[in-house]
Amino acid sequence: MRAAWWAGEKMRENRMMKGCGLVWLAGLVMFFGTGVLRAAEPVQVRVLCYNIHHGEGLDRKLDLERIAKVIQSVEPDLVTLQEVDQNASRSGSVDQPAELARLTGMLVAFGPNIPLQGGHYGNAVLSKYPIANHRNELLPNFDNGEQRGVLSAELTISGRNQPLLLLATHLDSRRDDRERLASAKAINQIVSESPRRPALLAGDMNDVLNSPTLDELETMWTRVNEQVMPTTPVANPRRQIDFILFRPSNSWKLIEVKVLDEAVASDHRPIFAVLELVQ
Repeated sequence: MRAAWWAGEKMRENRMMKGCGLVWLAGLVMFFGTGVLRAAEPVQVRVLCYNIHHGEGLDRKLDLERIAKVIQSVEPDLVTLQEVDQNASRSGSVDQPAELARLTGMLVAFGPNIPLQGGHYGNAVLSKYPIANHRNELLPNFDNGEQRGVLSAELTISGRNQPLLLLATHLDSRRDDRERLASAKAINQIVSESPRRPALLAGDMNDVLNSPTLDELETMWTRVNEQVMPTTPVANPRRQIDFILFRPSNSWKLIEVKVLDEAVASDHRPIFAVLELVQ
């Protein structure tokens, strides 16, 4: 009798364990079904890089509304801006980053690199995505040249596990490329500790393809355009010194790239790209 009772108990125990296992398996299927562990869906990101010459066009008119219309013409998600004034007297003491954010309906971060006429001068980022964090880092400075910087912004994209990193910069314009090369190395150092993190870099590099500056950047970044796409001089472009780059290469798919046909609002033509973030 005791043996029969023990056998019955074991059968009931086995049935309970089997039932628990089925419940656990069903829960696991439901967990995966919610998408919690699924790979994030691809996201298209529209990026514009524009040296705005503090809003002054070739016609010598200071016109931020015109700059804003150029920006809005391609409906970007992200914009990097160079030569931006903040409360400088030469541009009417206007907070240009804030005003461009208002005109475009985008969020803004500003990186001041030098004091100028009662205000500051530097780079800015406009974004349709929330800016979780941003910081401005001064780049190497040789022979008392104009201080340059790189503005880093962490952008929150819905459905992505980590923020997208956007870097905006404007490098030295002098013929000697020592400072530009040192700056390129400093920018690469910023992203070297997170090699798999999706990132974009855009700015006026003041250098051309196959230069030591671009060669250094391309050890860690990929250009959106393989062939030269001239951005300066604005009236009849012959050189490309404005670039958009991405990393890591397997996280992105290029959809479109072009230089905008705009020859009055600034002394540079803007470069625009559509990229798909696939990983």
